[in-house]
Amino acid sequence: MAAVSGKRATDERVTCLRIFADANGESHMEDVDIVLQPKQLFKDGRALRLTDNFPASWYNICYVPSGMSDWHNPPQRLLSLWLTGEVEFETSDGDIRRLPAGSVVLAEDTTGKGHISRHSSEGQLVVHVAPAERQS
Repeated sequence: MAAVSGKRATDERVTCLRIFADANGESHMEDVDIVLQPKQLFKDGRALRLTDNFPASWYNICYVPSGMSDWHNPPQRLLSLWLTGEVEFETSDGDIRRLPAGSVVLAEDTTGKGHISRHSSEGQLVVHVAPAERQS
């Protein structure tokens, strides 16, 4: 089993695991940092560290039962926010990464060989967000 990845957030950035497919259909993983900047969110409140606002098409809250660990491709680009439990990802290039609760994953491997996600025995709570289609 892979070691749990290091610190996934600081007051300056959130590290997002990106899963993607190359032109040959092999899936890969890479860490992508999303910058946090001081911004006023609440009136008369102190500034918080926030990302830019990203448009989304839809979102859902999902309970993933234990035992799910098949190769799959997401139906579309999905930003997944793991609320509970650790999750382990494996891509077709053999890379394996284990993430703690609170991790952010951008699954973009909608084609190709896909990836495996292995879930904790107690099941997990995940928020899926479908990013709005990119404007060209």
